[in-house]
Amino acid sequence: MVQPNYPGFSSKTLKSVHVNKNSVHSHVDFILKNNIVSSPKNYKVWLLRALSMIDLTTLSGDDTKSNVTRLCVKAAYPLSSEDLKQVKDFVDIDKNIHTAAVCVYPSRVKDAAEVINRMGLANEIQVASVATAFPAGLCPLYTRVQEIKSAIADGATEIDVVLDRSLVLSGQWDAVYEEVKEMRLACKGAHLKVILGVGELGSYENVYKASMVSMYAGADFIKTSTGKESVNATLPVGLVMCRAIRNFYLLTGKKVGLKPAGGIKTARDAVNWLVMVYTELGKEWMTPQLFRIGASSLLDVIIEELYE
Repeated sequence: MVQPNYPGFSSKTLKSVHVNKNSVHSHVDFILKNNIVSSPKNYKVWLLRALSMIDLTTLSGDDTKSNVTRLCVKAAYPLSSEDLKQVKDFVDIDKNIHTAAVCVYPSRVKDAAEVINRMGLANEIQVASVATAFPAGLCPLYTRVQEIKSAIADGATEIDVVLDRSLVLSGQWDAVYEEVKEMRLACKGAHLKVILGVGELGSYENVYKASMVSMYAGADFIKTSTGKESVNATLPVGLVMCRAIRNFYLLTGKKVGLKPAGGIKTARDAVNWLVMVYTELGKEWMTPQLFRIGASSLLDVIIEELYE
């Protein structure tokens, strides 16, 4: 993949950024009160859409080949044949529904890729891996880059990297840009998702700036959180990131995806995220190519709610 090199990036352009917190929260409330999910049937269609955009995740210290295998099978076949018959009562589908990806630690990538390939779903379900000293990102850059390369060599098609939040908090935007650019170069043949760690960035201004710098450096997705922070994906933060994505698209013509992760526990949470992205970015972002939800338990919650 060719390294993007958009002319005009400069840390100086970030100095004038200001985000009105009250306005952000008010606009989120407005979106949710005027959303387009108007009927129970329509709601279930949106639930299925959310299901197809999940990065089904396991990031536990006791992950093994066995539980990664179970995760992959669950991602491939979340609904039984009987479930599919019921689903067809309210939406027209002609094939099995599956999640967008599975997401694992680098040491378990080979296991996941092997199972996905064996099922013949390599073109439909991505193998994502967190990397770059997840979740803190506080190792030397060369070791983080090597971790990316190792995960890709083992079969990862997407890499979720983490920003060094200390650089953001100290305003070292050129250093942030250079680090993400190095990670982009290491992601040959794989999509790059940049995890901002929004709960540790201190302000909405920093969320917006980190989003823009990451996109200028070549991110294919910007992701809210590692899921390990005390505050993870919230809709106001998502709105700020959506505005950054939209402004970046207007400036460069490149569409960048959004991935909220951490704290999305209910089916309504998932639908609310879809509604906001649809409202702010449009129908084009309603695909797994441009929107994902990082989650471990959400899939079961959505399936349960489909039949309530």
